[in-house]
Amino acid sequence: MATQLRTSRGLYRVIAAAPLEVGPGEFALTAALERADGIERVVLRFRVGRDLLDPQPAAEQVIARLGPWIEREFEQTREAALKSIRTERKLLEIVFDHARPGPFGS
Repeated sequence: MATQLRTSRGLYRVIAAAPLEVGPGEFALTAALERADGIERVVLRFRVGRDLLDPQPAAEQVIARLGPWIEREFEQTREAALKSIRTERKLLEIVFDHARPGPFGS
């Protein structure tokens, strides 16, 4: 299941590009932002502290929580992800934890 985003660049959807990874203190989700017409796909990773999510979340639940945040921060997130891939040759990682809960705050 994908979450649809309405952006200034058109419709995008957020999908899990890999299974949700479970670590000792966090969950990691590799997500793809795909433009509806298929001409762009940007991949990035989100790391979320375990204390911010249900004990056994599904990737779809994480994406549903991330959707409104990504939509609001779309241009900055997209540009940072593209720059990271081009210059650092690695996926952008965005971390949400107790200090910066982002969309996972109460």
